[in-house]
Amino acid sequence: MAAAALALAACATMEPQGGQPFQAAAPPPRPSGAEAKRSAEHARMIALFDGEYRDPAAERYLNEVLVKLANAGERGSEPYKVTILNSPIVNAFALPPGNLYVTRGLLALANDAAEVAAVMAHEIAHITAKHAVRREEEEKRAAVISQAASVLQNKQKSEEVEASARRTIASFSRLQELEADQIGIKVISRAGFDPYGAARFLDALGRSAALRTSLIGQYASANKPDILATHPSTPERVAAATSAARQIGAPGLGATDRASYLAAIDGMAFGDNPSEGSIRGRKFVHGRLGFAFLAPDGFVLENSSRALLGVTSGGDEALRLDSVKVAPATTLQAYMTSGWIDGLEESSIEATEINNSPAVIATARAGEWSFRLAVIRFQPSEVYRLIFATRALTDASEKRFRASIDSFHHASEEEIRAVRPWQIAIVAAKPGDTAETLAARMAVPDRQLDFFLLINGLERRGPLQAGERYKIIVEQPSE
Repeated sequence: MAAAALALAACATMEPQGGQPFQAAAPPPRPSGAEAKRSAEHARMIALFDGEYRDPAAERYLNEVLVKLANAGERGSEPYKVTILNSPIVNAFALPPGNLYVTRGLLALANDAAEVAAVMAHEIAHITAKHAVRREEEEKRAAVISQAASVLQNKQKSEEVEASARRTIASFSRLQELEADQIGIKVISRAGFDPYGAARFLDALGRSAALRTSLIGQYASANKPDILATHPSTPERVAAATSAARQIGAPGLGATDRASYLAAIDGMAFGDNPSEGSIRGRKFVHGRLGFAFLAPDGFVLENSSRALLGVTSGGDEALRLDSVKVAPATTLQAYMTSGWIDGLEESSIEATEINNSPAVIATARAGEWSFRLAVIRFQPSEVYRLIFATRALTDASEKRFRASIDSFHHASEEEIRAVRPWQIAIVAAKPGDTAETLAARMAVPDRQLDFFLLINGLERRGPLQAGERYKIIVEQPSE
């Protein structure tokens, strides 16, 4: 696909102005070198995932789970403390000596305490088993071997050695994931939780990846690490987790604490961080930056702090919207030809105006891809870039792209207020309720039933158990 052209320079962002999204206050007295390093890493992790999400009830609940895990550890230790990250991405990780991070996207996917305990125990296991140190040693060893091969052997043999080293490291990482699973399952069982929670969450992780890929494909979350990048959910891994749980006991042995877990996340924000803009179907509204945009028919959008990305289901068309700082004295024509895009056809450059904003549009071609480009001066030093990639630039696609470009505009206050954030609501099924009837109450604009089944750990549509509680996604009430 057109990844090379759409993954533009790292300086591109959705927000041109400078400044860090998170700044940690410097506590007196001056911290030691190790403490300063930990503080900086903590701040970096928070900034990478759109800041900290404050939810005292959920934090209290998760910290209670972490106390149980610490007490169940083989050597005993001080419990980790949780930080909830304000990101819809499904991810979790731990940093020594005691920081545990989970995204609200992960909490939305989990369905009970056993599942989230398994995730947190897995991440802590990476620390206690010194996986990062062992992986670093393996990578250093592979680098030495590859360097020696490049000096002592021919190019072909050197490339074979390097490829073998990459396969060895990948296999090493998979073994570490399986080892962390096994350690985590034993710990949650000793803590009194259902050991099958790990397998349930891994299965949900795989289903989440499949749904996300079907919607947005390889463009998902271009600037944030996804848990599946380092924690692949494979049938082999689910089977291994299930086998480990069976060695401990039959299903129903440990606690799931589903009701309490759902109560802890009731009302939690869901989906994009509103401060980074909101997607509603094909429409994107960024209230803080003050603009709105409508993608062409057939596009599914995903947002991040760096860019808005979109792709069609077949992968034959893609888009990217981001912004850059451009000096007011630099003309848009000069910027268009400054080299930020390959294959630009300078004869296609056309000056225009889009909803009272100066703009320049053009065409570029690279390999089998054609690109329709627009740069729009939103403020004197703020320029937004719209890139549409297609395998076939036809009159029809040109018309669709141009209509989408022309939709970019300064959003009105009424338009911004009309987009209300989403949140998780826990509801009890009534007699006669089905997956379809509760899914119909979901605020998500597309594939409501698929999302309902996914976030509730359900395999199939149909009747629901009356009185049982389920997650749905609703708009936050207006103030």
